Amino acid sequence: MTVAAAAGGALVAAGQTVAGALGVPGLGGALPTVEDDYAALAASAMLPVATETRADTTAPAVTSAIGGEQLAQPASLPDLDQTAEVDVASITKAARLGEEAAKVERAISTAMSHGAPQAVLYNDEALVMPTEGRFTSGFGARWGVQHQGIDLAAPIGTPIFALTDGKVVKSGAASGFGMWVVLEHPDGTSTVYGHINRSFVEVGQQVKAGDEIAEVGNRGQSTGPHLHFEVWTADGTKTNPLPYLAERGLDLTDATRGRNA
Repeated sequence: MTVAAAAGGALVAAGQTVAGALGVPGLGGALPTVEDDYAALAASAMLPVATETRADTTAPAVTSAIGGEQLAQPASLPDLDQTAEVDVASITKAARLGEEAAKVERAISTAMSHGAPQAVLYNDEALVMPTEGRFTSGFGARWGVQHQGIDLAAPIGTPIFALTDGKVVKSGAASGFGMWVVLEHPDGTSTVYGHINRSFVEVGQQVKAGDEIAEVGNRGQSTGPHLHFEVWTADGTKTNPLPYLAERGLDLTDATRGRNA
């Protein structure tokens, strides 16, 4: 009986303990308080865990670079329309000047392609030095007569070139000159090449500036091999070739002094 009573008392005590833990009133003696209820609930219930993003502890921490605040920010490209204006007029002018320079270069190169010592472009027309020689006599009175041209001394056979484009109006024998060539040019001016040794052109032939038309000789009334060169205006007036050619960019007195007759 004693053992059974002890066992029963133990069972009752255990029941009161469980009932107290579950918050069941009427068991275990005194009624539980509100605080006891919350404490028991917290100890026995599965409370939900709030959903949150946990930091990845395996990833390296992001830190500012040393001196990073001093790094220059990427520069943005300027807007051409807002920062610059294209000068179309200047570009057009430059292109035109380039074309003109190329035109001059082609004309001069063509005029000198047969061996002329110098060439220039005047009013879009090429003119060349008629021969390579030494200036020996000018335009005007000489030995009591009028010398109607200039003389350029050079060895026999030195090439003679057409001053500019023209048509052959005389080629062959000539009084005083022995032999000559006369060219008529588009503006009506004529040029005369006298005392020649040989002519390479025929009457009526069209020639270009720089074409070889004859060679220096010593024919006719001549004191030595040279080219006698004259310029006739459109009305037939014989004019001084030196200022006529100098005005167009050819200085015969300077450019022909480097060669002895």
